[in-house]
Amino acid sequence: MHTAYLILALALVIFIALPLVRSSHWTVRVFDYPRTQKLVLSLVMIGVWWALADRVNWLDGAVLVLLCLCTMYLVKVIVPYTPLGRRMVRRVTPLADEQPLTLLVCNVLQTNRDHASMAHLIAERKPDVVVLLETDEGWRAGIRHAVQDYEHRVEVPLANTYGMLLYARLPLAHHEVKYLVEKDIPSIIADVLYRGTVVRLFILHPTPPVPQENETSTERDAEVLLVGRMAKAYDRPCIVLGDLNDVAWSRTTELFLKASGLLDPRRGRGMYNTFHAHYPFLRWPLDHFFVSSQFRLVNMRVERTVGSDHFPMSLSVVLRPDDPSEELPIAAAEQREVSEKIAAGRIG
Repeated sequence: MHTAYLILALALVIFIALPLVRSSHWTVRVFDYPRTQKLVLSLVMIGVWWALADRVNWLDGAVLVLLCLCTMYLVKVIVPYTPLGRRMVRRVTPLADEQPLTLLVCNVLQTNRDHASMAHLIAERKPDVVVLLETDEGWRAGIRHAVQDYEHRVEVPLANTYGMLLYARLPLAHHEVKYLVEKDIPSIIADVLYRGTVVRLFILHPTPPVPQENETSTERDAEVLLVGRMAKAYDRPCIVLGDLNDVAWSRTTELFLKASGLLDPRRGRGMYNTFHAHYPFLRWPLDHFFVSSQFRLVNMRVERTVGSDHFPMSLSVVLRPDDPSEELPIAAAEQREVSEKIAAGRIG
């Protein structure tokens, strides 16, 4: 029993430390995701240590120190995404004559055919913009009646689980479908006219670092960071959204925020876990909204299940004078790292 505990404790320490390794291989990057779960397990293992305290030796003491260090590290990583952290993107109440910009995004799960649940959610929320990911021709047909009032659309249905459907009540001044890194993985760039202002949307769904999809995170990281650079260069109101197949606290997401100058409305508010919808203990934030510093938050929520393995997520924002004070600074070494990651993904 005691030996088994030591083996399990040391294995947990390794799993907690692995994300610190600068490797893009899936065997390392997959451990970015379950930070909260690892924190819970770490606290449990510390509790078990105290139950075995009458048998303490130098190895037990070393294990306890490692577990405590791991726990402190995980707390540091997670706290910014709890109400204990500093809030990013100030919340405001819309003015009496001000209609917020509302968006709804969902990875619908291509094999999920519960079109009705998604249709009911769209009818209930009535967002200005609907973005559906993992959509094939079956989803485009199945959702047709739910979006018949959305005059403006960009439809890229694909059978490879990377199709995208964009529907907007607001006019689209411009839109284009890009294949930024991989030839069969699209992204959408669309300019929405909101209250006389053009708001650029960058919609992403890169491949995850898992064996059946991609053995490394190289292409995912490159696409996310490339869009970050594009958002920075745009330098006007913009929103990056979609299933990024990465968690809010990863190294890549941190670099993205710094390179783009965008803000994460999750910070200081909560995890807003969107995956996995069917397993409560295995949940983390994979679907995201990142906004430029001209926006203020009205509301953000994880919506009810629609039969997918992802929960839908909605955002409501308004425009205010630009306030770049919350943007994260980026060091020269981090700029080089961003450039290297983009180059590596494009070469791959």
